[in-house]
Amino acid sequence: MRKPLIILLAWLALMPALSLAQQPKQEKSEKQEIPLKYGADRLGKRQDPAMVKFRDNRLGAFIHWGLYAIPGGEWDGKVYPGAAEWLKSWAKVPSDEWMKLMSQWNPTKFDATAWAKMFKDMGARYVKITTKHHEGFCLWPSKYSKYTVAQTPYKKDLLGEMVKAFNKEGIDVDFYFSVMDWSHPDYRYDIKTPEDSIAFSRFLEFTDNQLKELATRYPTVKDFWFDGTWDASIKENGWWTAHVEKMLKELVPGVTINSRLRADDYGKRHFDSNGHLMGDYESGYERRLPDPVQDLKVTQWDWEACMTLPENQWGYHKDWSLSYVKTPIEVIDRIVHAVSMGGNMVVNFGPQADGDFRPEEKAMAKAIGQWMHRYGQAVYACDYAGLAKQDWGYYTRGKQGEVYMVVFNQPYSRHLIVKTPKGVTVQKATLLTTGEELEVVETTRNEYNVSVPAQDPGEPYVIQLQLHSKEGNKDTYRDALT
Repeated sequence: MRKPLIILLAWLALMPALSLAQQPKQEKSEKQEIPLKYGADRLGKRQDPAMVKFRDNRLGAFIHWGLYAIPGGEWDGKVYPGAAEWLKSWAKVPSDEWMKLMSQWNPTKFDATAWAKMFKDMGARYVKITTKHHEGFCLWPSKYSKYTVAQTPYKKDLLGEMVKAFNKEGIDVDFYFSVMDWSHPDYRYDIKTPEDSIAFSRFLEFTDNQLKELATRYPTVKDFWFDGTWDASIKENGWWTAHVEKMLKELVPGVTINSRLRADDYGKRHFDSNGHLMGDYESGYERRLPDPVQDLKVTQWDWEACMTLPENQWGYHKDWSLSYVKTPIEVIDRIVHAVSMGGNMVVNFGPQADGDFRPEEKAMAKAIGQWMHRYGQAVYACDYAGLAKQDWGYYTRGKQGEVYMVVFNQPYSRHLIVKTPKGVTVQKATLLTTGEELEVVETTRNEYNVSVPAQDPGEPYVIQLQLHSKEGNKDTYRDALT
């Protein structure tokens, strides 16, 4: 009797689990939404004209410029290989000593018009400018701080000059703003005492004032890109991040805000406790792109990646030999890769202390611009195409449904494989620059060989595909698989 009894008891113990397993999958997958005061303010992508413009721009430039450009990664005779804008932290320099660099700030080679032309020629549709980095030095004459360009030998409003010059070239201007401020006595990394709380309240008021100043002084600003928001002090004040987003959108209608600003009621950043994106676009991709398979849920919301030219240098560092420096083809690859997954890409530049760019940066901007001049049609206003990625490169899709093949890897077979969803056929393939029609051969159902151009372009090139979908076929594009 003992063995049957043990079996019976084991069966009874399993009954609840078996009952749960037999419940409909829908019941198991249902998620209870957590009530939030400071979570996402909407679901899905913004579709207003300002957001559509942000999305269509696709290619931007980042400018990291501040006092850190003066030492260029070196302090007291020691060169630090880490990011130059963090030198104050690497070398443990007190704020008072660091801010003495202001007496040397006199970028006599700065020419806003020349900068604007360089980025226009590069093909950048927007530029993000570091109005204030973690060090606390402001590129505009803020009346709320003594650490501004107005208190330097240069004196003039650098930010204002850039805004005017870039806008004249038709380039949208975005403002980078670091909430973390090493120069401010009331900043706190964490709130541990009542005194900390009082001090940090003063700091948040100071930050509000600076942001209002930027929004009203430069009303053509299109975006605020926040940084330095990862400390516990900010995460514990999610209400303030929601307040700032609302305040700026009231001051500048249509302005966009990145997800890096936001924290919810429970300190969750970028995405709230219910998994919904906060802000207008995800900005967590720094020097990396989403995983090509696991992260392609990003096609459900807007996102932007930013990249450096050396491995990890945003501000000017005098020694680029300390890390790998990307080639123009590698940078173009990352730009197209981002667009192929429905995102924007921002390429970073770190001007020298004198206001000029290093030769490598000028050459990079020129190379990107030459390629974009020929092939930008496959980048601007393009999106994820919904076709399975192949080893030769990336697909992008234009607003009218046109599909582009951006070929980075020329196959030895001289055939480019294209796989289409059921009911979708390839009717025609044309080389974008010359109009040369390329042979298309269906090798098996929904798989095609597209011939490479008769003459190798010698650079990444673009083929425009003409696809046809059978009448009534609703599944023109597959789910994200690139």
